[in-house]
Amino acid sequence: MKCPFCSSENTRVIDSRPADDNNSIRRRRLCDDCNKRFTTYEKVETIPLIIVKKDNNREQYDRSKIEAGVLRACHKRPISAEQISRVVDEVEVELFNREEKEIPSYVIGEILMDKMKDLDPVAYVRFASVYREFKDVNTFMSELKKMLDK
Repeated sequence: MKCPFCSSENTRVIDSRPADDNNSIRRRRLCDDCNKRFTTYEKVETIPLIIVKKDNNREQYDRSKIEAGVLRACHKRPISAEQISRVVDEVEVELFNREEKEIPSYVIGEILMDKMKDLDPVAYVRFASVYREFKDVNTFMSELKKMLDK
C-alpha cells in the first residue's frame, strides 16, 4: 500500500479491526519512510452488478446514484448522514444477496421505497413523486392516502 503523503511503498499495518458497518476491515497503517499514519478500508470484491434501465439500456451498478436520490429526498429533513448511509447499505445488501448479475432498476426503486417509508414520511413522498413519476395532483394524493391508511 502506497503512503498517501510521500508515495513510499514501505508501509505496514499497525492496527486492524472491523469497520463500523461490519462489512469491511479498517486498517491503520504507518509509513516507515515519513512516519505518518493513515487509514485504509478493505472490502470483499463483488461481482459487477448490471442494472437494466426502463429503456432496456444496461449500466454498471453505482452506489452514488442511490445515495444521491436518497439525499435529494431527505433534503432539509431531520435525517442524519448515518441514517442515509444505513439505508443505502441495506439496499445494497438486499441487491447483492439476490446473487443475480442483472437487476431491473424498478426493483431498486421498490426496495428503496420500502426503506424510505420507515425512514421519514416526507422523504418517502418526495422520493415516490420522482420514482413513480406523478403526473398530477390526483396521483400524488392517492399515494398520500395509501400512506395515511397504513
